Amino acid sequence: MDYAFQYIARHGGVAAEEAYPYKARQAATCKKSAAPVVSIDGYEDVPANDEAALKKAVAHQPVAVAIEASGSHFQFYSEGVFDGRCGTELDHGVTAVGYGVAADGTKYWVVKNSWGPEWGEKGYIRMARDVAAKEGQCGIAMEASYPVKTSPNPKVHAVVDQEDDEAMMGHHDEL
Repeated sequence: MDYAFQYIARHGGVAAEEAYPYKARQAATCKKSAAPVVSIDGYEDVPANDEAALKKAVAHQPVAVAIEASGSHFQFYSEGVFDGRCGTELDHGVTAVGYGVAADGTKYWVVKNSWGPEWGEKGYIRMARDVAAKEGQCGIAMEASYPVKTSPNPKVHAVVDQEDDEAMMGHHDEL
């Protein structure tokens, strides 16, 4: 996640979801530019392999975490607290947004995935928390970080779509 935060800080921020929606697929064309609406000034890493430190961070803001999500147990998750088989070969970025305790006493993380609302519990998964492995369930405690914000956000400008841009250029060529 650190590289993503470095990129965002260096390039002035990120666009609004409405202006640059995540499609969860490869696209033939991408927007050439979309005005950033929020910027960050840096990021903080959560101490590695420390679920208590992760819990403290998640209590204050969403935290970007890397997990191993390539296993079928994870990919076919539908509901409940996930304590299925997974390793620590980190291959997917998600966001830890909360934590709780199930009715049976099982502690869990609330994690937002990017696979859409049809996956899991409306796009979220409850992952076992405070497990025996210091790395956490699926490596959730290995590489966690969150953005730091101290400066004002950028002023919002118009969004330019590459297809619109090309259409306008074609129109001007005809004149």
